[in-house]
Amino acid sequence: MGVLSNKIERDQLKPGDHIYSWRSAYVYAHHGIYVGDGKVIHFTRAAGQEIGTGTILDKIIFSSSPSNTRHACENCGDQSRLHGVIMSCLDCFLSEGNLYLFCYSVSPVFFLTKARGGTCTLAVSDPSDVVLHRARYLLENNGFGMYSIFKNNCEDFAIYCKTGLLVETSFSVGRSGQISSLTAAVTAVASSPLRFLTTSAPGLIVVAGGMYCIGRYVSDIGIRRDVITIPVEILVARLHK
Repeated sequence: MGVLSNKIERDQLKPGDHIYSWRSAYVYAHHGIYVGDGKVIHFTRAAGQEIGTGTILDKIIFSSSPSNTRHACENCGDQSRLHGVIMSCLDCFLSEGNLYLFCYSVSPVFFLTKARGGTCTLAVSDPSDVVLHRARYLLENNGFGMYSIFKNNCEDFAIYCKTGLLVETSFSVGRSGQISSLTAAVTAVASSPLRFLTTSAPGLIVVAGGMYCIGRYVSDIGIRRDVITIPVEILVARLHK
């Protein structure tokens, strides 16, 4: 595991690990918390419509989640109608994909070297027992709210379990590195008027690339200032009011 890939083998897994698997030809990844005994707690939508935009995209883009398998798993049963925080076996979670480990406490250089978001963060992970408590508590109380690709997705769930951090401002996107990367890319494109600062194609690439890197960096959960630590019991109580 390193700069080129976060891929790991199953025998390297430890309870409390934040894992993920790429879906739909590496378009996006599905994230969860490994809790041991071959089980993963993760956050999803029913019927395999994992992106949860509330648009026509939900009818076009499907995940490879357990709800998308043709035959019910002998261990998990039929999870096609389940939504929210669920627990699946590792095979169902991966859905024939590869296993990757999300990295915490990485250096700024390492973070920026990983050009694709949703693979690492500068934030510090809490001890595994705390991580497992959050994941299991949210599972028992179905306590992570409504799924939203922009504000409350599977990566947001896993990052919260690992750090206890939530975004304080209601207008902001969530903690997801995948969405932060998308936002940074849009910002880089929108910054095209900066082309007037350079007259060459390489110069434009440098400007756009710099804007992308800055956008990703300042949006990381370990850097941004609009986050607060919320105990899982308080989070669940607020959601169930």
